[in-house]
This record gives sequence, C-alpha cells and structure tokens, in this order.
Amino acid sequence: MKRFLKMTAALTGIVCVAVILCAASPRQDYEGQDIPKGAQILIKSYPDFIKGYQDGFLLMKDGTKMQYDDGREKTFEQKLDDADPEDMFAFKYDRRSWTPEYLQDAGRSRCEQLFKKMYGNSAVEVRKHLVSVPWFGEKVLFTTVNGAADSLRAVAKELEKHPELHQYLKSSGSFYWRKVRGANRQSAHSYGMTIDIAVAKSDYWLWKNPGKKETEKIVYANKFPKELVLIFEKHGFIWGGRWYHYDTMHFEFRPEILAANP
Repeated sequence: MKRFLKMTAALTGIVCVAVILCAASPRQDYEGQDIPKGAQILIKSYPDFIKGYQDGFLLMKDGTKMQYDDGREKTFEQKLDDADPEDMFAFKYDRRSWTPEYLQDAGRSRCEQLFKKMYGNSAVEVRKHLVSVPWFGEKVLFTTVNGAADSLRAVAKELEKHPELHQYLKSSGSFYWRKVRGANRQSAHSYGMTIDIAVAKSDYWLWKNPGKKETEKIVYANKFPKELVLIFEKHGFIWGGRWYHYDTMHFEFRPEILAANP
C-alpha cells in the first residue's frame, strides 16, 4: 500500500509539472481548427516575420502582434485601400483560366501594416535591403527580403533558356516608392519586390477602358505568352494579367497568393 501511495504521489507530481509547462508555453503550431487558412498560409510564406497566430492576431517575430481580421464588411474598393491581412485572400487568383472573372483581383489587396513591417516603412528603409539583380543586359533593384531577389534570379536563369521570350523582358521599372495612381495606398513597387516588363507590348485596363470606374464591366486584353507567365509563377510571382483590372506588364513576388490558389 505504501508503495502504491508513493507511485501515485510521483505520478501526480509529473502531471502537475506537465500542466505547468503546457500553460507556460503558447501554442506555436497549427493545432486546433480556429486558425484561419489565410493566417496559416502567411505563417508558412513569411517565416522570417510571422511565427504564429493567437486570439485573432498574427504573432510577429519581433514580439509585436497584428490583427488578422478587423471584422469590418468592406466594399471592393475598401478591400484595396484599407486591407487587413484577411482581405488579402478575399479574391481568387485563377491559374486555370486566362480570362479573369469580374472583380477577381487577387494580389491587389495588400495590408500596408504587414508589408511595411516586412519590407520597410519608408523609401530609406526599403533601400537598405535592395540589391542589383542582372536582368538581360540590364540591372534592376530588388529586395532580398523573403528571398525575393533570389526568386527573380531564378526566373532570369530559366528565361535564359527561352530566347523566343526575350522580346518581352526589357525592364520598365522595379523599385519606386510611390502611391498607386489615383489612390492613397502604396504601390507594390514601393517594396522592391515587383518588376514591370515590356511596357510597349503590355495592356493596362484603363488604357483599354478610359474613364471606367473600378466596379464597371471592362474588356480584357493581353499579348503576353502563357509560357512567360508560368515561369514567373513557378518562382513565387503573381501576374497582373490574371487580375480583372489587368496590368500585364506587372509581376509581383507574392508566394502567399499562389499558395492560396494552387
């Protein structure tokens, strides 16, 4: 009996220690079903900055928290101009079709708080991470953050094997800290993870549909070959030609959008 009581006391002590340790350690994995899919994708896509999710917040590696979903019902324009991380997954990036559906602009919603946290909150901060990447007789500035510059190098290496595509590769700009024209949000070019190419061969929705509002029906146009787009997408870049409001010269490093739309 004494032996039994001693064993019971020992086991009780072990259980108590385990409970204390579990209570002291915040969950860092994906246990449970309360973590939104978008939050899981962000954690996996940007592990240098996001380490977890808890009680509606993304847990950042610098010790700060960022609200994932502000809970507001938003119009199409508000999802572009005032996006939280959850809004970034509001639209479909359809990789099975070459004609985007009405108002499906996956990637145009960018949570500025998150992007400035990762890439820099000013031109000066962004420039600290820029490197010169060789690009078919030119050099373009691209950020090293999240491996974006390495991904652009991988695109260039693969495109070298396709001389038939070289006519589309002249750079029309990469890093440029500025607002989106006609809006009060930062352009993706501000973060140094976007490149425009072959402006002379490109199509832009407002060029083809002058005076149209964002929610009006428009006519789609594109002259870029599919093979070029697929090479960029293979290395983490989304294409503006897959947006309903198309911008076919535009390629933007957004691994989370591709992960959400396989």
